[in-house]
Amino acid sequence: MALRVNNNISALNAKRHLTVNNRELTTRLERLSSGLRVIRAADDAAGLSIREDMRAEVSGLKMSVRNAEQATNLIQVAEGSLNEVNAILVRMRELAVQSASSTVTDENRESIQAEFGQLTEEITRIAKSTTYNGQSLLTGYGNAVDLANSDAIADSSDTGVTGIRISSAAAGTYTFEDAADDGELTLGNGTVSQTIRIGNLLDNHAGGSAGVGQVSTGTQVVANFDRLGIQVTMAGPNVIDETSFYSDDDLEGKEIVITAGEGGSFQVGAFSESHNQLEISVDDMQASGVSINMSGKSVATITDARTSITAIDQAVSAVAMQRGSLGAFQNRLEFTIAYTENEIENVQASEAAISDADIANEVTHFTRAQILSQAATAMLAQARLLPQNALALLQ
Repeated sequence: MALRVNNNISALNAKRHLTVNNRELTTRLERLSSGLRVIRAADDAAGLSIREDMRAEVSGLKMSVRNAEQATNLIQVAEGSLNEVNAILVRMRELAVQSASSTVTDENRESIQAEFGQLTEEITRIAKSTTYNGQSLLTGYGNAVDLANSDAIADSSDTGVTGIRISSAAAGTYTFEDAADDGELTLGNGTVSQTIRIGNLLDNHAGGSAGVGQVSTGTQVVANFDRLGIQVTMAGPNVIDETSFYSDDDLEGKEIVITAGEGGSFQVGAFSESHNQLEISVDDMQASGVSINMSGKSVATITDARTSITAIDQAVSAVAMQRGSLGAFQNRLEFTIAYTENEIENVQASEAAISDADIANEVTHFTRAQILSQAATAMLAQARLLPQNALALLQ
């Protein structure tokens, strides 16, 4: 090897290796101090893109768990108030039964009516006072069936439909397809539809060979469109207070109109698709509402009292059904929370596999880079001494 003075090739070589080792040492120090393998896009461009999407998803999932927990609290507020409404209705029924007997006089009934009227007003007061974060829950919450424009129930004298309940049903117009004597009923809003078999719910149904199927005499059946969140109650002949009954094809072309209301929609997923939202509706539970419907009810006379007993029984049933709906939705939210927490854990594990540093591996590489860096520094010092050998030749 030639002895040169102008260019110290050995020193340049040692310096190059020292630079590489110091760069490696700096990288390992960053990873060990941050705990991350991917700190900047240059570390892993594809990995960084995937990681950021996962971080956004995890953040949304964590918030959706909080949303579901708060929705559970909201439901508990509403259900707790309905429990008291139920207790009031039970007391009102006691008063109605008491007033319905000739063992009390009209003067006695005036006192009974006074309490009865106060309790009726208290139901409305509770409904109006039940709020969550300023939102009234029992005066109509969430989407609701537009009874006036829903000819499926508005024309109950033709269709035999006695009631429509919704749970998690989106706003819109739903149209029935009800071909004659096929034992099927389809309901859809143009975006999603569901067909259910109802032949087993009907009498005289045998595929067209035994006459048109109809709901059994004196009974009511429920067509449950669970994918849509809509339940349709249909009566048979001789059902009390009903003037008609359902026969196969009576609902052809009939509509259910669901209007959007305030509240009642909970974001329980990380994304914007409809399956990431759950919707709930609470009927108007005031005394004057269509569910409880105690307006004008009285116990001032025996006749009025006996009429009120039947009305109160229907109100108790309505309150129980609403509480049952809230309870079912609350149970669903608990499963939603459990599923989401499990998803958070798994997505977080995937994100960690991409983003987090392997400490054992990083320490190994750090130690190697540290030793090489120190060795390169020592060799650079030795390389700088080599040109001095030229002085020996000049002496």
